[in-house]
Amino acid sequence: MNNKEILKEIREMSGQQRRQISYERLVQLFGQFSEDEILELSEIIGYPVFARLCMNELNHKFPLLQDGAAAVIVNEQGQILLQRRVDNDRWGLPGGCQELRERFEDTVIREVFEETGLVVKEEDLTLVAVVSGDSRKRQYPNGDIVYNNTVLYAIKNYTGELKCDEESKVQQFFNIDNLPESQHDADLIQAYVQSLKW
Repeated sequence: MNNKEILKEIREMSGQQRRQISYERLVQLFGQFSEDEILELSEIIGYPVFARLCMNELNHKFPLLQDGAAAVIVNEQGQILLQRRVDNDRWGLPGGCQELRERFEDTVIREVFEETGLVVKEEDLTLVAVVSGDSRKRQYPNGDIVYNNTVLYAIKNYTGELKCDEESKVQQFFNIDNLPESQHDADLIQAYVQSLKW
């Protein structure tokens, strides 16, 4: 099987199957793949999962820095969009991890579309803040500990219709002074609220 066929086979795997690729298999692939093919492999698997797989026995033990982007999507009434997450049943902002070769603008546009179905253009992004440190520490249900360095954007112009993906149960707009208590991204929302005072 040539490298192109191997990448096609991995692309056709389920997410669960990709997460179970062995460290030994990755070592073998790294030995035969070009740099561009390794980058393509990381894009297929998803960079955070790919990084974990490359850790062998340190997988799920080593805290990871994850760079990413999130969006405060604001409707005409000034309400912000939150999604109720499947993994922890808390309300959070659309967003996620940066993939290799992506700019933060690309990340937030991609994540907003994947998670909400809304289409956003780069010229409609307003940089709010870069949020990092202890407030961005998360522990996932599988035990992974991460520190998310998050570039936060506000978005007022968008097209499309809201839809849920596999990461969210519900999408709903809320008044900024009447947000649900169980929040996943309280620090990001606070950064947005602070930006309104500037």
